[in-house]
Amino acid sequence: MITQLEMHPGIPASAEYLAGQADRPAVLLLHGFLQTRAFSTVGALARGMHDAGYAVLSPTLSLGIPGRNKSLACEAVHAHSLDDDVTEIARWVAWLKSRGHSRIVLVGHSFGSMQLLAYLAGRPDPAVKAYIGTSLVEAQVDTDSRAGLIGKLERQVRDRQRTLVTARLSFCKNYPSTPQALLSYVRWDQPRTLAALKQSPVRTQLIMGDADELLGKNWIKSLEEVKVPMVIVQGANHFMDGEHEFDLLERTLEFLERTRMSSQQ
Repeated sequence: MITQLEMHPGIPASAEYLAGQADRPAVLLLHGFLQTRAFSTVGALARGMHDAGYAVLSPTLSLGIPGRNKSLACEAVHAHSLDDDVTEIARWVAWLKSRGHSRIVLVGHSFGSMQLLAYLAGRPDPAVKAYIGTSLVEAQVDTDSRAGLIGKLERQVRDRQRTLVTARLSFCKNYPSTPQALLSYVRWDQPRTLAALKQSPVRTQLIMGDADELLGKNWIKSLEEVKVPMVIVQGANHFMDGEHEFDLLERTLEFLERTRMSSQQ
């Protein structure tokens, strides 16, 4: 079932909903940076969780594009902000509640894991009971320029400038965006992401690959120091593809089952 919500006037966004068993929590599954719900990692995970009996809602964030159903190019003009992403996540959580789901687990891949953390750091709905971050990343920029970039963007926002700024963000070497929108992402550096993990208001699990070459330097070690429950999948890359697709699903289902059982006690 494909459902739509109007996120802003004239900007509908869609999600695929797979119904599940009533005794299991529903899952909101979020794709990675500039991708869609059709991305292979989240698509396979959605099918696997649904086959195990879970209701799964897989939205495609609009990123300010009406009815977006394709990945967005790095070189496109990006006026969407992290605040917009969080607002859309909240709308989809509310949609799941309207379908009668009183227990919801958030599952993200890559940048989507960080966006879900940003949602949890705000005012998450009490129906959200747990969170799984897969291949979690912070908002990566050029390592020697984040402080300078933040200062520049803050001045431009203060002066109400709308001239596009081009910088590195995540895997995009050239990411043109407005100062305010770009600032909303680059503020989510490693310390802020780690703090959000430590302060997560819900049951939390990380699933990371030890062959992930897209992570920042010493990122897994930093995650370990936060002492958040974490599973390391040996040999898995950022996308948990190939044989590791089954490892990802197995670890996810194990956590979902523990969450389900704890809610029944």
